[in-house]
Amino acid sequence: MLDLEKKTADEAAAEPAARPIVLSRPLVAAYTADPEAEATLRTAMADLADKLTLVRGNVSVAIRELARSPTPQVLIVDVSGTSDPLVALDDLAGVCEPDVKVLVIGDRTDMGFYREITRGLGVVEYLYKPLTRDNVARLFLPVVHGRMPGGAEQVGGRVITVSGTHGGVGTTTVAVNLAVQLAESTRGYVALLDLNLQTGAATTMLGVKAGAGLRVALEEPERVDGLFLERTAVNVSDRLRLLAAEEAFEAPPAPTAEGVSRLMTLLRRRFNYIVVDMPTPADAALLSLYTMAQLRLLVMTPDVVSIRDAARFKAMLAAVTGSDKAVTVLNRAGMPGGVAANLVERGLQSKLDFQIPDIPKHLALAADLGVPAAARNKTFCAAMQALTKEVSGVRVGARRGGWLSRLFGR
Repeated sequence: MLDLEKKTADEAAAEPAARPIVLSRPLVAAYTADPEAEATLRTAMADLADKLTLVRGNVSVAIRELARSPTPQVLIVDVSGTSDPLVALDDLAGVCEPDVKVLVIGDRTDMGFYREITRGLGVVEYLYKPLTRDNVARLFLPVVHGRMPGGAEQVGGRVITVSGTHGGVGTTTVAVNLAVQLAESTRGYVALLDLNLQTGAATTMLGVKAGAGLRVALEEPERVDGLFLERTAVNVSDRLRLLAAEEAFEAPPAPTAEGVSRLMTLLRRRFNYIVVDMPTPADAALLSLYTMAQLRLLVMTPDVVSIRDAARFKAMLAAVTGSDKAVTVLNRAGMPGGVAANLVERGLQSKLDFQIPDIPKHLALAADLGVPAAARNKTFCAAMQALTKEVSGVRVGARRGGWLSRLFGR
């Protein structure tokens, strides 16, 4: 049996207070499979009043609803009667923002299950039925009020950098369409960060206007507060946000290492995936992003300059991160006058990981219309789907792949 009675509120108070409440997200949502559990939660959390939303249904209902609605800051889910609660929690991770604090109730009483979901999967706390008002008040309420138990995992989304061997190879095209497809296929929360602060094209390709504040965040991190993302990120869809800038040519931005670190900390708390459109070459302060990234994409075209600069890029990676590993994406494969793919591989001394066929007219038209190219061209869409699968680790159109890999970006 789980001896949860031995846990005390003092243990929960050992962790510093959580980040400031984001007003656009519900505070607590609880999905319970039976009226008894619902009544206990309602009574024990009566002081929350309208900040507590109670829904009748188990973890499956939570997955369906959260795939199309905002993630609460604290989520209580009921896994009672679920044939495989670990798989269900895995699916739940794919539709929630990474910083959500998950509390689980169920009918399993063995210590092994408790340890697996709290130590292995990052669930903050687990209570087995029947619930008591005392247990809920002592073990769930401290989490709601921002006091995490000692040893709780630091969550964080997966960072993917998209770099080009040189300008004009289609780096932003790949980054934009990758972000769009990640949001659509995984139903996870995705941030697209365009760090071409003066010449970025992500806003044009998505048909939106840049928000204000990105430059300030990178240059003056002390001015970034908990509501920064609410003011700066532009809503592209219910699951995709864009952070971009259109800075004047006469005033070059000067990002700082502290600004980059602070910004990425905020983004990794809120998003399952952060796709970063990197400038070529990157400012010195931005090089740390390659160290943070779980995956680095290198976009090139079939020409001698790209082959040369791919080697230079990998040398830079090795110097900055200790590894030159990057996923090579050959854009405009088969273009007239271009180098054949097999000769590109010979020049790289390695195999190409992905190839995107040459369809310049379709891409140019999509960019001018402010519509993602993958939505207008089936050939391009198929190529991007293969890349999306590589990045997410899941089958396109399905929410599978591993709680740790998606929720914690590990």
